[in-house]
This record gives sequence, structure tokens and C-alpha cells, in this order.
Amino acid sequence: MTALLRPPRPRRYLGRLDRLLPMSLTHVVDLGSSESDAVKRRRRRTVAATAVTGAGLLGASLSTKPGSREFYLSSAAAAGAWTIGSLLSGPLHLGWIENRDSTLRRPVLTPLATGVGAFGLFYVGALVARRVPVLDAAVARVLLFADDGDSRMVLTTTLANGLGEELFFRGALYAALGDQNSVAASTAVYVLATTTTRNPALVLAAAVMGTLFGLQRRASGGIQAPTITHLTWSVLMVRFLPPLFRRPRRTIHES
Repeated sequence: MTALLRPPRPRRYLGRLDRLLPMSLTHVVDLGSSESDAVKRRRRRTVAATAVTGAGLLGASLSTKPGSREFYLSSAAAAGAWTIGSLLSGPLHLGWIENRDSTLRRPVLTPLATGVGAFGLFYVGALVARRVPVLDAAVARVLLFADDGDSRMVLTTTLANGLGEELFFRGALYAALGDQNSVAASTAVYVLATTTTRNPALVLAAAVMGTLFGLQRRASGGIQAPTITHLTWSVLMVRFLPPLFRRPRRTIHES
């Protein structure tokens, strides 16, 4: 009789899977943490200095010759500035994802899948951008940095800067801003810092992905989710987008 009352096996499996799925991106995990006034003051001072330094180094790195020693050094300096400034600002939290059954876990698979999905959308957007001369030239210029030089150095630079940016913008900066309007404010600062590159494609990407990263930070209460998404998305971008915009060097420099 008990067996007859049980739902069919596929339905039981689907119900179990549904309980293991994460809550939506609008759901905020309540971590119940707070910082002392002394920590907040130190974080704000450190964040202000790091924002100016990091933005300047970011702009300088994209002003160098692709694949050159100067590019790698300035990129490493920018990543170092974001990272060191963030660590000096105060404690940074990894965050949690809450499942539909109310259990908490560290975010890994969900942000990884989000990074892959974001890349898919950007790949489609890249196909459209190729038909818009301004965006076509801007994307080609920035991807030249991924297309030139040693592939291992490009990957290392990409990972280092992605990690550093998340430690700062969704870590130290987000915490310094407080909970109210932190997604919009941290994204605005991210976009402003990216304008130092003078590349409209990068600025547009910063606005879109910065909003996504900010929502992940707010939902999870930490930096692990946006960091995994950022690194996944960045690696796929530098690996698969350059062939779409590869062209004679003379054409790129004349654009």
C-alpha cells in the first residue's frame, strides 16, 4: 500500500533535483555580519587610494604594444594593485548560495555555469558587433592583446586581473559602499575605471558584466561566485573571440 502512495520515480527524482537547485539571483543570503567603525574607515581610505592607482595602471596597460614586455608588466602591476589594496582594506568573505531546500553551500557550479552562459551571450553579441564599425574596431583592438604574445602569459594576465578586479570591485569596494545601492554604485565605479582604457567595447562589457557580478555579490554575500564567473567568462573570451576579429595588423591600427 505504501508503494502505491509514492509518486512515480521520475517525479521523485525531479522533486529532489528541484530542492537542490539554487535560489534565484534576486534572493539574498542573510549572513548577519557587520563591521566595526574602525574597519569601515580603514576600508574606505584604502579603497579610495586603490581605485585611483588601479584605474591608472589599467589604462596604461592598454596603451602599450600588444604582446610587449611593457604590456605584461603594466598588467601585472594593475592586478597587483587591485589585489594588494583589497587585502589591506579588511576581511573579504567568500559567500554562500542557498538552495531551495534552505541548505547553504559554497558557490562553485552555479557561477561556473553562469560564466559559460555569459560567454555564449557575448559570442552572439560579437557576431553583431562585427557589423558595427565602431564596435568592430574597438573589439579588434582589445583582442589584439589576447591574440599577440605568449598564450601562457595571456592566460596568466587574464586570470590575475580577473581575480584582482573581483577582490576589489565586488570585495573591498562593495563592502566599503555598504548594502544600499552597492550593486549600482560598484558597477558605476567599475565602468568609470574602465574608461581609462578609452575603449568603448571594454566599457560596455564592464557595464553589463559588472551588473551581473554585483548581483552575484549581493545574492551570495561574498566574492567567490562573481570571481568564478569572471574568470570563466574571461578565459573563454580570450580563447574563442580573437579568431572572429583577426585581420591584417595594418587594418587594425588604421581603425
